[in-house]
Amino acid sequence: MATLSTTRRISVRRHPEPLAPATRYDRRLAEILTHATEVFCKKGYEGASMRDLSRASGMSLAGLYYYFESKERLLFLIQKHTFTTIVERLKARLEGVSDAEERIRIFILNHLEYFLANQAAMKVLSHEAEVLKNGFAAEVAAIKREYYRICVGLLDDLKGEQDLQFSTRIAVLSLFGMMNWIYTWHNPRVDADAAAMAREMADIFLCGVTTPAKPGKDKER
Repeated sequence: MATLSTTRRISVRRHPEPLAPATRYDRRLAEILTHATEVFCKKGYEGASMRDLSRASGMSLAGLYYYFESKERLLFLIQKHTFTTIVERLKARLEGVSDAEERIRIFILNHLEYFLANQAAMKVLSHEAEVLKNGFAAEVAAIKREYYRICVGLLDDLKGEQDLQFSTRIAVLSLFGMMNWIYTWHNPRVDADAAAMAREMADIFLCGVTTPAKPGKDKER
């Protein structure tokens, strides 16, 4: 397990600040995506209309159709922005960190911070995951695969560093299972903040994968 000093280093690590949109168009796009996220969150993708999105964003219906030919493209941009942001922030945080356990703790913290700060987007991504088709779906899937592969690499590094034997696939999917539904039950009035929850969740997860298997249990080849 990571030492107390490791946990403290993570808790005080400077969090990457979100990059400000560079142009007026980028800023307006970010605003529209925020409004669209709220509409999809409240009404669902199927229940939301382009007129609903137009009213929420303050853009004329004609203007909305000019920039976004369909609400599917808006959903695609929400998903692309979300996953790209998570991956970019993670890479920035992992840079220069070599300890395998610390890197996993950073992964968990980065994930939980974004999920709790963007719960509407998380609900939309979870509930509308199968809506996108063709090129939109393929592009988002590629970003998701990159994120998954990063996590696989972190777990494989831990296995190599500590000479551990466990299924990387099961460990990775179990970790995502712990993290992904937090928006459905987290109550800020009684639950800890993202940093404290990330420490506890990392303790539970790392305790599990670093505990030697009992005799007679199958090990990953």
